Amino acid sequence: MPETRKLAAIFCSDVVGYSRLAGADEDRILARFRALRSDLIDPTIAVHHGRVVKRTGDGSIVEFRSVVDAVRCAIEVQNAMVERNAGVPENRRIVFRIGIHIGDVVEESDGDLMGDGVNIAARLEGVAKPGTICLSEDAYRQVSGRLDMQVTDLGPTQLKNIERSIRVYSLQVGVPAVAKPAPEPEAGAKPAAPKKRSPLATLGVAIVALLVIAAAGWYIVLANRTLLLSSNASPPAGRANLSIVVLPFANLSGDPSQDYLADALTDELTTGISRLHDSFVIAHNTAGTYKGKPIDAKAIGKELGVRYVLEGSVQPSGGQVRVNAQLIDADSGAHIWADQFDTARSDLLKMQDEIVIRLARTLELQFPELEAARLKRTPPANPKAEDLALQCWGTMEKNGYIGKEAEAGFPLCEQALAIDPNNVRALIALSGKFYYPILLGLKGDLKKADELISHALAVDPNFANAHDTKSWIFFIQQHFDEALAEEERALALDPAMIDSVVGLAFDYQILGQFEKSLEYFDRAIRLSPRDPILNVRYEGKAINYFALKQFDQAMEWSRRAIAVDPNNVPSAHADLIAALELTGRNDEAREALQRYLALPLGGLKTIAAWKAYKAVFTNEHSDPRYLELWDQTIEGLRKSGMPEA
Repeated sequence: MPETRKLAAIFCSDVVGYSRLAGADEDRILARFRALRSDLIDPTIAVHHGRVVKRTGDGSIVEFRSVVDAVRCAIEVQNAMVERNAGVPENRRIVFRIGIHIGDVVEESDGDLMGDGVNIAARLEGVAKPGTICLSEDAYRQVSGRLDMQVTDLGPTQLKNIERSIRVYSLQVGVPAVAKPAPEPEAGAKPAAPKKRSPLATLGVAIVALLVIAAAGWYIVLANRTLLLSSNASPPAGRANLSIVVLPFANLSGDPSQDYLADALTDELTTGISRLHDSFVIAHNTAGTYKGKPIDAKAIGKELGVRYVLEGSVQPSGGQVRVNAQLIDADSGAHIWADQFDTARSDLLKMQDEIVIRLARTLELQFPELEAARLKRTPPANPKAEDLALQCWGTMEKNGYIGKEAEAGFPLCEQALAIDPNNVRALIALSGKFYYPILLGLKGDLKKADELISHALAVDPNFANAHDTKSWIFFIQQHFDEALAEEERALALDPAMIDSVVGLAFDYQILGQFEKSLEYFDRAIRLSPRDPILNVRYEGKAINYFALKQFDQAMEWSRRAIAVDPNNVPSAHADLIAALELTGRNDEAREALQRYLALPLGGLKTIAAWKAYKAVFTNEHSDPRYLELWDQTIEGLRKSGMPEA
């Protein structure tokens, strides 16, 4: 193909101080940068119809069809980086600068771009301050009326190797524009009547996207990055436009062995709705506690602090499946919407477009824009293998990875892989079989677990559970930065994944960022207020407060954890005992120690055992604040009278 000339919007970016970052710790910075490309930069470029022309080491040159798309992409990337860098030490932050220009370019036969359009964008990126976006006057003119952020006119600027000066505008991400005063109405003119909006409009869009997931059970919707950021922020339900719990769908087949199908659909719905802009969705751990119980939408809404309740049923019959779903207003108990969908079991994924169109017509909605941003997960190659994997998955969800009941599920995954060696669900579940015992101090096989999950990620890099599993393997290996990056990726794909929220809480705790860890434990408690292992979240908060030397709070949350289940929170006991001792309440500390030693839990009842436990989670590279936490806890236990050995 000969070279061609065309008009294009060019986006150039690079990392500020990349050489310094790489020089300090090249392996970790590369891991973090690759994670950013895979879960933020490349998906955001795709959403806004961009084409990566070339990689430039730590940066990239991207072509867009319009300046509007280029600027929206840049804003979402920079906004995302503000959130990702929160709590990260300044000398370890990855910060981008971006330049955007629209102009004439020459496209080579290999797709490369050359010419002034590219050169000017690259020079604009060079003059941009860290975290900002610089636009040429030509680019700014096309988007000036669409921006709601602070813009600084830098005036005519002489850019390196560009003959003429270019007027440059700098966009400051995160700083809103100053509103201009509204013009006074003309005498005698009536104010414009506000446009009426259907109260179901926002909710309707939510339902449309929701049922895309309902029909296409194993697909993932990747909305634009603004949507993901709002989901990751996990606002309190009272402030979200859509606060909802997806109750376990009922299995109407009459065969309890088919429960796994209804449970899988419920989980996929929870994930799908959680990606909607400004939504708050209760995690499936808490939603599952209502399974098989009478539904009182008003009581559930009040208990969980949500406005809407989604319930439904799945009725498999031979090769067919019928799905019923209905949405209830938890304030009034009124049924807002209901619909029914029939499909061949093996064709469930193919029903999505039909369902979206039917819902859109019913609610008089336009086809949702976020559909254009949908990123499909790799579909399973063999329906039989996927069905076996779902049964295995359901057993793991119910019984965990340890014990006789759990062991009964693994052969189903092995059968699935015998049929389809690339079945992602089966690979993830079997990986858990090998790594999870290690977390409990039992014998496992980390190499085998890593092989299985690496295979799963190679087949489908957009399966949130696979990234969550990979993060726990990194956690066991004490590669905490990499574990954190994997959990962030998992949450970007599934903002309702409670395991990733808790994983991030522990990662930040071990990195010595105790305030950040508290934020994630609080988020986990809000997402899943009836969680079966809520005591572990309480215990995590107690540890953080102890590390921050807020001993009254440490004792409060330790007691809460112990009240839920005293046999499963050794660190809560340790923090309570040590906090009492360190605040001079020696008699109470000794009483608490005796209660702890009398419990039928094994292991951590001597100073030697606690030192060995410390060695599992620390090494010579551990954060000094985290090491101090352990040392102070052990010293408090020693002073209270815990036996040395």
